[in-house]
Amino acid sequence: MSAARPSLDSVTTINDDGSRHFLHPADTRGRWTTARRIVATVLIAVFVLLPWIQIGGYPAVFLDIAERRFHLFGWTIASQEMWLLFFLLTGVGFSLFFVTALLGRVWCGWACPQTVFLEFGFRALERLIDGDAPARRRLDAAPWDTAKTTKRIVKHALFVLFAAVIAHLFLAYFVSLPQLYAMVSSAPTKHWGLFLFMMATTGLLYGNFAWFREQLCIVICPYGRLQSALVDDHSLVVGYDAIRGEPRRQGRDGAPSPSASAPAGDCIDCLRCVHVCPTGIDIRQGLQMECVACTACIDACDDVMIRLKKPRGLIRYDSLTNFAGGRTRWIRPRTVIYAVLMLLGAAVLLTVLGKVKPVAFATMRMPGGSYFVDSDAVRNQLLVRLTNKTTAPRRLTLSLVGAPAGIQSTGTDAPIEVAPMEEGLHTVIVRMPRAAYTGKFRFKIAVRDEAGGYTLEREAEFLGPDPKLLDENYWREKSTR
Repeated sequence: MSAARPSLDSVTTINDDGSRHFLHPADTRGRWTTARRIVATVLIAVFVLLPWIQIGGYPAVFLDIAERRFHLFGWTIASQEMWLLFFLLTGVGFSLFFVTALLGRVWCGWACPQTVFLEFGFRALERLIDGDAPARRRLDAAPWDTAKTTKRIVKHALFVLFAAVIAHLFLAYFVSLPQLYAMVSSAPTKHWGLFLFMMATTGLLYGNFAWFREQLCIVICPYGRLQSALVDDHSLVVGYDAIRGEPRRQGRDGAPSPSASAPAGDCIDCLRCVHVCPTGIDIRQGLQMECVACTACIDACDDVMIRLKKPRGLIRYDSLTNFAGGRTRWIRPRTVIYAVLMLLGAAVLLTVLGKVKPVAFATMRMPGGSYFVDSDAVRNQLLVRLTNKTTAPRRLTLSLVGAPAGIQSTGTDAPIEVAPMEEGLHTVIVRMPRAAYTGKFRFKIAVRDEAGGYTLEREAEFLGPDPKLLDENYWREKSTR
C-alpha cells in the first residue's frame, strides 16, 4: 500500500490502515550533501581511531569499567572521582542546548551516530546492492525470485557484518583493543558474558539500521520533542521560503496555474524535497518534529532551481524570522543563558580536572568495631585505600594532620610503594592514651606523593566511649552508692 501525501495530521511512515510504510529516500547531490559526507567521514574515522591513539600509555578514550577508571585524553578518573562526570555531562548538555538555540537540530542531521551510520553506511550499502530509490521500491514490490532473494541475502549479510564491526569497536572503548583481540581470537565459552553482550548489541544495531531506521528519531528519541522548547523564531532551521515559492506553479516546466490570481511562485510542486527526505515529511508545511535538519531537501530543491534558471535557496538554512522578512537576532536571552551555563560548566570542569592528581585515596573504618579500649589506650583501626592511576610506581607517605597531642599511630612510619595502575589497602592504627582521651574528635590523614610533590588530605573521626566510662573514680563512686 502506498503512503498518502505528507500531512501534518500523521507521520508519513504510517499508512491509512496503520501499517508501516517503508521509506526509500532518493539520492541527492550538492554542496550540503558533500559537506555532510566529509563530516561523517571524519566522525567515523574518529570513532575508529580513538581506541588506537595512545595518550599517557592508555587509549585516548578508555572507559575501564572492570578497574573502575575512566581514561579521557590523558586524564584518569578513578571511582572516587566519578562525581566529576556530572560536570562533564551537564557541560555537554548545555553545549547541545546552546548549539540548538543557534543552529536548530544540526546535531541530528550532521553528527548523531544514528544519522551518520544510517545515511553514510547502511544506506550506501543498500544503494550499492539494490540500486536507487525507484529500483528499491520496485524490488520491494517484486515477487521473490532468485535475483531478489540473492540481493536480500547479500544485503542483510553485509548489514549484520557492519553492525558487528560497530559493536566490536564500541566494546573496544571498554576493554581496550588488545583485550578485544584476545577475546575475539578465543572460544566464546571463555567470555560468555561479553559474547552474549556482543550478540545482543549486534542484533540491536542490525534491527535498528536495517528495519527501524527513522522510527528511532520519530518514536524513541526525545530530542525532536525538546526542539520546540530549545528553538525560537531566530534559530537557524531548514525551512521553505513561502513568500518566494507561493503560489506554486504546476508541472516541471514551471507553467503557472491558469486559475492563479497572483503571479506564480518559484515552487513547481515537483515533490523532489519530499522524495529525498529520510523521514518522509514535506518541509513546505513548516518546521516539524520529524525534520532532522539533514539538508537533503535543500540540495534537491537547489538542483531543480538551477535547471529552471532560478536562484538557489527556495529551501535553505535560515531563521523563521528571516523567512517572514525580518532579521535574525543572534544575541537573545536564551542564547545568553545557555552560553553562560555552558561556559560555567566548562570552567568548573577544567578547574576540577586541573586538581585531579595521579594518586587517589579514601579512608574507611576497619570492620569489626568502631573503636577498641585497651588497658592503657583507646584504639581506632582505619583502612586507607591507595590508588595509583599512572603507569609508573608511586612512593607514598602517610601522616596525621590536626590530631591532638599525645596521639600515636601505626602504619605511618614508612613509605608505601604502590605499583602502576594498582590499588591496595593499608592499615592505620590510631591510639589515644586513656588519660588524655576527652571524647571523639576529628583529624586528617594526609598522603604525600614524593614524586609529584603534592599532598592529599581526607578527614577522619576518632571514636571512643563516653570519657566518664574510662574514669576509675567514676566507677568507684558508682559502686559505693
